[in-house]
Amino acid sequence: MNTLSFRTPEATKAKLDFLANQQQRDRSFIINEAIDYYLSLQEWQLAHIKMGVEQAKKGEFASDEEVSAAFAKWKQA
Repeated sequence: MNTLSFRTPEATKAKLDFLANQQQRDRSFIINEAIDYYLSLQEWQLAHIKMGVEQAKKGEFASDEEVSAAFAKWKQA
């Protein structure tokens, strides 16, 4: 493992310590879990954006009818 140092507001540190205490974990565990979650989410989002851009470049768009049907479906919910 590597050591990483950063600055954070006192309130954030207090929340971190509270969560660590509640989960009976250390601060590093909570930070690593949060970073892993954030990185995973960003990777997922960027992959889907890239996929959407590639589809758009190929002209793969939903038709007006498909868009209307999707909106109608969500409007009923």
